[in-house]
Amino acid sequence: MAQVISIANFKGGVGKTTTAINLAAGLKAKGKKTLLIDVDPQANLTQSLGIHDQIEASVYHVLHKEAFGEETKLEDVLVSASGLDLIPSSLELAGAELELASVYGREQILDQLISSLKTYDFVFIDCPPSMGMLTINALVSSDFVMIPLQAEFLPLKGVRSFLKHLELIRKLNKRIELLGFLLTRYDHRKKMNRQVREELETEFNSDKVFKTVIRTNIALANAQEKGIDIFSYDKNTNGAIDYASLTEEFLSKFNH
Repeated sequence: MAQVISIANFKGGVGKTTTAINLAAGLKAKGKKTLLIDVDPQANLTQSLGIHDQIEASVYHVLHKEAFGEETKLEDVLVSASGLDLIPSSLELAGAELELASVYGREQILDQLISSLKTYDFVFIDCPPSMGMLTINALVSSDFVMIPLQAEFLPLKGVRSFLKHLELIRKLNKRIELLGFLLTRYDHRKKMNRQVREELETEFNSDKVFKTVIRTNIALANAQEKGIDIFSYDKNTNGAIDYASLTEEFLSKFNH
């Protein structure tokens, strides 16, 4: 049975998509079968894997069919993008929030679709930067949530707000756990970065803060611009070194 991990934060630009792509690529290199699901209408994950043209079918079409009783499955819209399995997003997904509002059991639609997946070790869901119906669906279908954030005080406040919402989600999904906070765009020389890390470790226990940090590294943005993961772009960059380290630490959490 796949471990399902939502990568979520109310704030945009914190490295959710970057983490989803490069962690999935790192795990694939370790022989793990991974699936990426893009449930953000902005489709950053989809575009960062080189899919820019309007696609015929996306996660929207599967959610829509499932919600209105048509037989469907996620594999119907599966694409291979830069060697990674992806359920892509599209702009149409923006209308899903309204469409799903009146549907019975609307919070569990994605969960029903994911539960039929048999062949994956890990499924990563890239969430929109808000607590709408799409993020709720992602969290209700997940075993874990992983929260990337920049090591600054404003994002830290946003995380506390997110965790309050997560407590409400637990009424719908009792199994969901916080896998950990991942600090991104990190600079060891900056006092604020170090302070935020210490505060996180004190407030949420150090085992809930990944020891690996993702350093500021332009190569990560360049790789996404080219539609590939950081290892394919240049395995010797700091970005590749950090995500390789994160892959090892991530796996250690499942190998007890």
